[in-house]
Formats: sequence, structure tokens, C-alpha cells
Amino acid sequence: MTSTIKDLIRTIPDFPKDGIMFRDITTLFGDAEGLRLASDEIVQNYNGHRFDKVAALEARGFVLGGIVAYQLGVGFVPIRKQGKLPGATITRDYELEYGSETLEIQDDAIEPGDRVLLLDDLIATGGTAVAGIELIEELGGVVDHASFVIDLPELDGSKILRKRGVSVHYLCQFEGI
Repeated sequence: MTSTIKDLIRTIPDFPKDGIMFRDITTLFGDAEGLRLASDEIVQNYNGHRFDKVAALEARGFVLGGIVAYQLGVGFVPIRKQGKLPGATITRDYELEYGSETLEIQDDAIEPGDRVLLLDDLIATGGTAVAGIELIEELGGVVDHASFVIDLPELDGSKILRKRGVSVHYLCQFEGI
């Protein structure tokens, strides 16, 4: 029997704090068929689109980001937590559903006019994705599309991105937080 992407994602209750149902995609990545299925579905969704780069958010977004960039034949840009990238960077603070963080991107990672696909493992409140989009836009890039493995629809992150004019694609949804 073939598993679905959703079947291969493990849920860990009360992580990183009480009341959070953490959707752990490392089990998806650890399954060769699941990893191939996830990356292929993302790539197939963007057949016919033109991108110059795939930008992925730390850290789980990097796994699929590199694969998708390779398959689309474009460059890969990591957007990391503050203090992790060498050279000159720009930063953006953002709110998570359980705290706050700062993201950064190297100041030469995106050229003005670059069309960028934003990719991450999960969209919840949209804070991380919006911060990533703002960093790309500050460098002159354009983000019209964002792709995620998981959408948590009750937290409205996808809706927030759509209001910004970003088309949102996801592979599965989980109800609740």
C-alpha cells in the first residue's frame, strides 16, 4: 500500500510547548518514496512558471528547497536565523505562534527583478513566510508563489499571503494547531 504525504508526517503533542501539535516532517524526509513524492508534487505544480531562484526558510525548508531548485534548474537561496550566514546580510524580525525570531538573507543573494519561489515545510500564522518575502522584496526580488508541505488553515497564514498577492500551494492540511 502506498502512503500519502500526510500519512508520513508524524505529530508530536506539546512540542515545543504545551498545546502545540508539532507536525514533524523528518519522517516524510526519511522515507525515500515520500521525499520523492513531495518534491515531485511541488515541481509539477510549477511546470510552465519561470523562476530565477528558490528561496527556502530555515531549516526544514532547505531539504526540499535544494531539491526543487535543482529540478527547476534555478539557484537556491537560504533564508536563515540571525547569525548563521557569512558576509553582509539584511534582517527581519517576525512573530511565531509561540515566540519571536529574526531571519536574515545575504545582501547579494537576490538580484533586482529575480522571480523567486518561496518554500518552507509549514505555513501556520504566516509570520516566517512574510518575513522571508519582505527580505526578498527588499533586495528587489518578486515573490508571486509560495509552496509548503503543510498548511494549518485555522491559523490563517495562507490567507495572509494571498492578501499580499502571493499564490499559495501546499501538499496537505492539518486541522488544529
